[in-house]
Amino acid sequence: MTKGGMESVEVFTTEGKGRGLKAQKEFLPGDVIFAEPAYAAVVFDSLTHVICHTCFKRQERLHRCGQCKFAYYCDRTCQRAAWLNHKNECSAIKRHGKAPTENIRLAARILWKIEREGSGLSEGCLVSIDELQNHVDSFGEEEKKELRADVESFLEFWPPHCQQFGMQFISHIFGVISCNGFTLSDQRGLQAVGVGIFPNLCQANHDCWPNCTVVFNNGNHEAVRSMFHTQMRIELRALNKISPGDELTVSYVDFLNLSEERRKQLKKQYYFDCTCEHCKKQLKDDLMLAVKAGEGKPSADTVKEVIQLSKDTLEKINKARMEGHYHEVVKLCRDCLTKQEPVLGDTNIYLLRILSIASEVLSYLQMFEEAADYAKRMVDGYLKIYHPNNAQLGMAVMRAGVTHWHAGLIEAGHGLICKAYAILLVTHGPSHPITKDLEVMRVQTEMELRMFQQNEFMYYKMREAALKNQKIQVMPEPSNENAPSLFHKKE
Repeated sequence: MTKGGMESVEVFTTEGKGRGLKAQKEFLPGDVIFAEPAYAAVVFDSLTHVICHTCFKRQERLHRCGQCKFAYYCDRTCQRAAWLNHKNECSAIKRHGKAPTENIRLAARILWKIEREGSGLSEGCLVSIDELQNHVDSFGEEEKKELRADVESFLEFWPPHCQQFGMQFISHIFGVISCNGFTLSDQRGLQAVGVGIFPNLCQANHDCWPNCTVVFNNGNHEAVRSMFHTQMRIELRALNKISPGDELTVSYVDFLNLSEERRKQLKKQYYFDCTCEHCKKQLKDDLMLAVKAGEGKPSADTVKEVIQLSKDTLEKINKARMEGHYHEVVKLCRDCLTKQEPVLGDTNIYLLRILSIASEVLSYLQMFEEAADYAKRMVDGYLKIYHPNNAQLGMAVMRAGVTHWHAGLIEAGHGLICKAYAILLVTHGPSHPITKDLEVMRVQTEMELRMFQQNEFMYYKMREAALKNQKIQVMPEPSNENAPSLFHKKE
């Protein structure tokens, strides 16, 4: 079954897994399999005044809707594009006296769209909203309580003159949001800023080692020529060669966890038992739990002790980061690494987590040489664990490249930036803002590398002079948030 621009994929049903997506033709790494606009989407409650409600870009100055005083937009273009979806919401917010929570706003947008278009197949959709899974029957007591509260709040917000829906259908919509809400990120792809429903994407099943990745594209309404105007959408991109008939899979969770941990997370959040090859065979678990080999191999008790110490340290680090005590974070990392290094292998996830935090925080504190050393070790470990075209790997390699560049280690910095660029070309595509930023860095570091190779002494002299004449660029403050996960779930 194909429909409206979705000719390259088909929906099929598998035993035990329900519906899935299959390729109808061959795809190569980096190919866009399909792009899909949101059926409905909203900005998170905490960011409604700093993120455009149409394209989800973070902007310095936004225009506020003069009617409801709640919605914000980049400019008139975004405001006009939003009107069809915002019109009912605008008057409902005025009538209600305030905007409800993101879940209520998203459910209302979905139901207004159903009121306008019916709940059958929308253009370009392979399945209707009615057919999406809601998993309400699998909800625990706490989730059922939240669902009841959401339905009550929704009924208070929903205007009496609009089409009235039954309680069961409203509950279905909230269940769909809970299980299928996709995380929307800002234009840099670094911060989760909203949640949307994309019915076609919802059909892609999970695999811990997937053949596809999803990137959120904020679109382009600034293009002078209208042929380049694009709306906000998600893109499903191929990570490796895909043959006709292959199932298209994405990963709902970060791979950098033991198979047992990933399975627990998937069961708790998405209500299924992962049966992918990596979970069944526990592939890469040995690397993630690696201990130092050789003559002085540590005892099982020593390993257990160091892993417990690592877990305790990570808790302390989180607390110190929340309070902005970055020098305390560095001390905790250094102390932990001293204990980990004689015991844990180079790919052990507890060692890699500490190395990642240490490199990020030291970069922020301008201690680039020490940060670069930790970043290099982190990347070496990641390269042995992650899929070679994993977006999170690409971002980590980019961060390590920038850290080396700041440390004056131009050869290693340029090499890492080129490696990150190759990964992000596949996962994000050449027009994504992150890839464009990386291309600028690649050109700059290549120029500096040539200068370095011609005359090392002169390169360092010019670098020193340049650093004196310009303000030191501060690295972004370390974030306590992980990279946005694929689907938006309440933890």
